[in-house]
Amino acid sequence: MEALESLCESCLQAGASDLFLREGATPFIRLGDQLVGIETESTNEELFNHLWSVCGAKPEASDHDASFVTRSGLRFRVNLHRQLGLRGAVLRNIKTNIPTMEELGLPVALLQKWFSRPSGLILVTGSTGTGKSTTMAAGLEWLNQTSTRHIITIEDPVEYLFQENLCRFTQREVGADTPTFAEGLRRALRQSPDIILLGEIRDAVSASTALQAAETGHLVLASLHSSSAAEAVERLHRIFSPEEREDASALLAAQLVGVFTQQLIPGFNKKLFLVGEHFENQAATRQWIRKGGGTELVDFMQNSQSPENRSMTTSLVQAYRDGNISLEAALAAAPAVDEFKRASMGISSQAFQAGQSQI
Repeated sequence: MEALESLCESCLQAGASDLFLREGATPFIRLGDQLVGIETESTNEELFNHLWSVCGAKPEASDHDASFVTRSGLRFRVNLHRQLGLRGAVLRNIKTNIPTMEELGLPVALLQKWFSRPSGLILVTGSTGTGKSTTMAAGLEWLNQTSTRHIITIEDPVEYLFQENLCRFTQREVGADTPTFAEGLRRALRQSPDIILLGEIRDAVSASTALQAAETGHLVLASLHSSSAAEAVERLHRIFSPEEREDASALLAAQLVGVFTQQLIPGFNKKLFLVGEHFENQAATRQWIRKGGGTELVDFMQNSQSPENRSMTTSLVQAYRDGNISLEAALAAAPAVDEFKRASMGISSQAFQAGQSQI
């Protein structure tokens, strides 16, 4: 116990996001995009026995997800696993202080408008570790300070604990409080919610229930693993069977409020800088959503003059011009390098395509 508590404290003091443990090996941490070893003794069998126990894993478990709280109140999301017969663990530090949308560098006016909607589905997407949960928590905390709502969260595990102000929170953890995301979401509809946060859409059942909740007058926030807003629509389209797809896509086109996709880009002074793309569902986008997204959505975000719609390329160019990220970091994160280079020189996609058509 003492060794585990000490390692968790070291992770916090270093400002690390993750703590990596492997039986019989030196622990290391993630600082930004760097992995750094901790100057301490190698982890032993006793530490892993304790970690398996406090996380509620069976001794023979080979994969187990859980949450862990230290005696000092530090919270971690934990993945227990085995590799080559040895036990391992990755502990992600869960920050207890919820940052504001301004502090995160989010498009505040847009997200506040979305979060104020009485119903519909808001998707926050990105790859693992890009801060999707933090973005959704910041939006809920803004609501907590500005309006009266009953907010139900269904997470695996619960990441941020909200202190009730104007809102009332019911926070449920998959495994401990409800068996699955889909079941927790289905039960939430009987608990008089105004807003439901679904930690992740993982299957057709949770996706269908989320859409039905939005259709019946609830605001649903959900995360999804995707590298772009258009890909998020495509993934939801494909998550349904061919027999379900037409009706589900029509419901998605009607209920989707918008999609916000984010990346964390290495900035200067070893800090990560949030860059995002987004589109707001309007009359022009509904037909493309019914078809499953595609290049039309990408072109729409790239060429739209409305502040509600912005491509990742446009955001990367702006972040580079403002001196928040280097050219190398921007190019590495760009979905299309040539498109980024043209945009950074002030050449729009429409102008480039017009020039190509004249050749």
